[in-house]
Amino acid sequence: METTTPQNNGTGNASPKKSLEVVDIVVLVLYFVFVLGVGVWSMWRTKRSTVKGYFLAGKDMVWWPVGASLFASNVGSGHFIGLAGSGAASGIAVTAYEWNGLFCVLVLAWLFLPIYLSAGVTTMPEYLQKRFGGKRIQIYLAILYLFIYIFTKISVDIYAGALFIQQALQWDLYVAVIGLLVITAIYTVAGGLAAVIYTDTLQTVIMIIGALILMAFSFVEVGGYTALYEKYFTAIPSSHTENSSCGLPREDAFHLFRDPVYSDLPWPGVLVGMTIPSLWYWCTDQVIVQRSLSAKNLSHAKGGSLLAAYIKFLPLFMMVLPGMISRILFTDQVACTDPKLCKEICGNPSGCSDIAYPKMVIELLPMGLRGLMMSVMIAALMSSLTSIFNSASTIFTMDLWRHIRPRSTEWELMIVGRVFVLALVVVSILWIPLVQASQGGQLFIYIQSISSYLQPPVAVVFIAGCFWKRTNEQGAFWGLAIGLVVGVIRMVLDFVYTAPQCDQPDTRPAVVKYIHYLYFSMILALLTLIVLVFVSLITEPPKKEMVARLTWFTRYSKKVESPEIREGQRNSVVETPVETNAPDNASSKSADDVPLSTRIKKAVLWICGMEKNSEQDETSAPPLEDPEVLLYEKPLVKTILNINLLVCASAAIFMWGYFG
Repeated sequence: METTTPQNNGTGNASPKKSLEVVDIVVLVLYFVFVLGVGVWSMWRTKRSTVKGYFLAGKDMVWWPVGASLFASNVGSGHFIGLAGSGAASGIAVTAYEWNGLFCVLVLAWLFLPIYLSAGVTTMPEYLQKRFGGKRIQIYLAILYLFIYIFTKISVDIYAGALFIQQALQWDLYVAVIGLLVITAIYTVAGGLAAVIYTDTLQTVIMIIGALILMAFSFVEVGGYTALYEKYFTAIPSSHTENSSCGLPREDAFHLFRDPVYSDLPWPGVLVGMTIPSLWYWCTDQVIVQRSLSAKNLSHAKGGSLLAAYIKFLPLFMMVLPGMISRILFTDQVACTDPKLCKEICGNPSGCSDIAYPKMVIELLPMGLRGLMMSVMIAALMSSLTSIFNSASTIFTMDLWRHIRPRSTEWELMIVGRVFVLALVVVSILWIPLVQASQGGQLFIYIQSISSYLQPPVAVVFIAGCFWKRTNEQGAFWGLAIGLVVGVIRMVLDFVYTAPQCDQPDTRPAVVKYIHYLYFSMILALLTLIVLVFVSLITEPPKKEMVARLTWFTRYSKKVESPEIREGQRNSVVETPVETNAPDNASSKSADDVPLSTRIKKAVLWICGMEKNSEQDETSAPPLEDPEVLLYEKPLVKTILNINLLVCASAAIFMWGYFG
């Protein structure tokens, strides 16, 4: 097999480039077989033919797959590409997103999750519907969440995965991505959340092992951390011109806390502005919360969050620092400044920092390990996509479809949820050309800026709804509405007035030029809070049934809902009648007497998890358990978890201080 292909090395000369060999391909194939095997095995692990079984994995998950799935859902291929690329371009400051999320995932388990469990909700828009009543907030949030999933999360992961595949295999972009999407959709559709969580667990192990191996190779190659610190500041591309700052490493590259006015990530914005969308993501986003809701009890959910938090220490060492090393080893390519040269190297005139991680994989690792790292990137892509597919289908089915058809049967909900996943696959494929045309060099920052424009109002409404009983529907709605309008205006201005190239004059309006997106996140959150508090105080307070078991202070309440709400929920889903005679008649006949069409139908239904039998008599909206039972934790287990909480938080504070 040919193992080298010509590649421009950034100086105009062609140099050999390693590609995958037979051993690497075998490792890749074994990975796919293993993942599909785990997905099929998980189909036996839970009842997939009920809403609870399909969307919440039967609420029977223990702490370690929950924690692994939380991490895998968060860390997609966009993280490997984006964090390493940002590390190569500007240093370690991007790690702040990871360590900020570390605290927020703990806040989810200790503060938000007890409320969600007591409320007995499946989706986050459903929680707001119960908390505030009416339908407009639930529908608004459902549509906003789907918009964010389709046009940011899916597109970023597809772009990043495709970029890696192109660098490593020179495969056709559409063939590679369509194949990955199809395989991903198969076990998402068939197995539901259980299949997603178990495959996420496998993929988390593969991701960590592979990334740590590459980290070790990269540090050996550069000569250790001290050599990295010294050589990074001298990694200046040969195309750099005198009297220009383009291509020069930042002086504060090894600091998390940077200048509050002129830096790329000002420290007040990192501490406050970054926390607001981070709370939205970790504490109210369906993709994340759904994994915690699948835990068998609160203690297992807390254990899962702790595991995810401990793993969140690793991205600095697994992704950011290797990206900085890649700049040292491949300076002219990763840190190129000439738009024409960058276009030749990676196809993106704005810069090639996003090839930092793929470059390390292809050039540093021996055969076999290159195949393993390809598996890591595909695992990252597939794990994040499956999580998004499953959660998006949950929101569409439970919050939009049930509104359109309030008397939907459980079978209908199962079918709609699976068909919507297939629709997401089609939309994802159609979105690929637009992702290709996007400015990949600014991919990670682009996503964070979009988050800062759309997510703060939602985060404020959730926080107020969970921790301030006086918050009512009018206050929440107008806070969301005004916050959305202001956020969208700033987002449009960002698209219209793009950031200038290096050393070019900045002619953008002052509101875009001088107000960093992290500062704008703080302003938007404060505006939403002011509107929410003002409107809530001048209108009627919510009734007692609208806060019972729906806030932190009322999570142990016995009274749940008014008769009107109870009646509406009872009518919202009607269980499909179970024909108890059918299995008896079928069993009395020999296999030969059963028509072929019936057997084929049964096989298809089983594969899709749509089988029914007389033992299954589970409705999608069972009566809520007593909050004392739902939120009970064994004293010893609770003490161990709280000690780990303190240890993890203390370690994180130390890391912030050390690298600050």
